[in-house]
Amino acid sequence: MVRVLCWFTHLETEWEHPLWRTFIDGLSRRLSLVRYDGRGMGLSDRDVSDFSLEAHVHDLEAVVDAAGLEKVALFGFSCGAAPAIAYVARHPERVSHLIVYGSFPRMPWLDTEKGRQVFEATSTLVRQGWGSDLPTYRQLFTSRFMPDADTESIQAFNEMQRVSASGDNVVAFLTALQDVDVTPLLPRVALPTLIIHRRDDAVCPFESGRELATGIAGARFLPLDGRNHFPLPNEAVRPTIFRAIEEFLGVGEETKAKTEVAVAGAFRTVLFTDVEGSTALTERLGDAKAREVLRNHERIVQEALRAHGGAEVKAMGDGFMASFSSATRALECAIAMQRAFAEHSETAEEPIRVRIGLNAGEPIAEAEDLFGTAVNLAARIAAQAEGGEILASDVVRQLVAGKQFLFADRGEVALRGFEDPVRLFEARWRAS
Repeated sequence: MVRVLCWFTHLETEWEHPLWRTFIDGLSRRLSLVRYDGRGMGLSDRDVSDFSLEAHVHDLEAVVDAAGLEKVALFGFSCGAAPAIAYVARHPERVSHLIVYGSFPRMPWLDTEKGRQVFEATSTLVRQGWGSDLPTYRQLFTSRFMPDADTESIQAFNEMQRVSASGDNVVAFLTALQDVDVTPLLPRVALPTLIIHRRDDAVCPFESGRELATGIAGARFLPLDGRNHFPLPNEAVRPTIFRAIEEFLGVGEETKAKTEVAVAGAFRTVLFTDVEGSTALTERLGDAKAREVLRNHERIVQEALRAHGGAEVKAMGDGFMASFSSATRALECAIAMQRAFAEHSETAEEPIRVRIGLNAGEPIAEAEDLFGTAVNLAARIAAQAEGGEILASDVVRQLVAGKQFLFADRGEVALRGFEDPVRLFEARWRAS
């Protein structure tokens, strides 16, 4: 797979910091990944003046040819999608798959007069102080690319911008980008295409991703929660991206079989986690420290899902939704999570108390997400739990009958949105 990323690249610096290193490792764990610095950026020649789309396509042609690749999958990240799409239109026989993340057919923020004014003001500031030791000028971009980043990631991204390009090249690149519009090329993309876009992307509006997916016949569209344009190292969305790309390219079939999200009509057990008091936690600790606590929650949940064959459906900031083909594995996973949280909290400065709810049924699968009554009930059950508890529906209890699990009957409970009371059972997980 060839990664096409035209802006803010530096092959040496990317390798030195987990902000990029973990992303590169994730993409290349089962794939051969070809990376290169965009023109005028990183280790490429800086003395260039042509930043047109045609020039970027020419660079991509040179990379593919020099690497001796007869056929490739292209991963167009952000503004790298336009050269990738143009390459596909020009050389369809050389590309097997197209993957686009966080991109647009044309620069969306130039569609309004206000947007154009902001662009002109930004260009002036970049020319004046991009290479300065003060990060103020580069912080303009960092705050948009990763609004939820911690201090370390912010500093790393500011430094990456400084070393990857001169102010003149940044302005020249942005100016040329104004003329890019691949909308006419989208109907010419006639190969498997995956479009990934975050719902609240602070750089590229969600509708821009939808526009790409609509313009390419048969394209798959994967919406993801979050607003960071560049996924941070510990965001739960990263494994989702890597898994989606691997499955789309047909690699890691064993992992795919273990972690597949429910297909239409399949009977699944749905699990929800929710960190108790997460809002109060943020108010008490502040955004940065609260985020560190939530990262531990994400790590523990994802490790348990991998160990028990669960599919991460989506992350929701302070909680997860997951799917299992086996109720037994789902309950074993829930118990493993609570034991791991308890062990972590014994020595942690800030303990983590998590509610877990389970239900089973036939959810509706759509766009890598699950919907329907079975899902809604699982979420309501999780909301009824206290931190450290596992609550399950009677359906789940009956499915695991005879499997040595211990339950306490919590009686019938009225749940919001459900006409009839629902009988709940607490799964005991602490050693007696």
